Amino acid sequence: IFKYDEAHPLGSGIGFVEESKPNFDESFYSETKGYMEEMLKCFPNTLILRVRMPISDDLIHRNFITKIAKYERIVNIPNSMTVLTEMLPASLAMAKADLRGVYNFTNPGVISHNECLDLYKKYIDPTYTYKNFTVEEQSKVIKAGRSNNELDTTKLMRDMPEGVVINDIKTAVDLCFQRMKVNLTDMGWLPDNMPAEFKR
Repeated sequence: IFKYDEAHPLGSGIGFVEESKPNFDESFYSETKGYMEEMLKCFPNTLILRVRMPISDDLIHRNFITKIAKYERIVNIPNSMTVLTEMLPASLAMAKADLRGVYNFTNPGVISHNECLDLYKKYIDPTYTYKNFTVEEQSKVIKAGRSNNELDTTKLMRDMPEGVVINDIKTAVDLCFQRMKVNLTDMGWLPDNMPAEFKR
């Protein structure tokens, strides 16, 4: 529901907070999400977690890494993202602690598409290659706009129950790829049996 703007410039480290007004409605998904969040706020017993670009330890089709690894070209823009292995246990801890309201539910900091695919190349497929293109070039080949932003996680980290470990996004993604390598090896995909859809 957000995109970088004058008050939250790309690379500034100034993230959107939970109270920030949505400024992105270029896709049906984002517009609907914005409306639903406002409706859910009316209920005092809700916990609303803003997940972004979820990353998991496998290559399931909903994994953000799976999606961009299959693209011929990608934009290289830093974004807030959610590493599920770390954040799902955090969500349970938050529910048990009876936390309520809206939380930016991402690992602290930002990571770019290129950084993610460089780690994919490092841990999963050393032969993998990718190309970049601009946001303007991307807009010509996609049906709906894409939001790029940084979310402020100050509230999340402040209220997180004791004992829950949440790494910064770059550390979290690196650790995720290390686990992914083990998982794909156990599945028989690595070192040299990756499905054709992932091969360049």
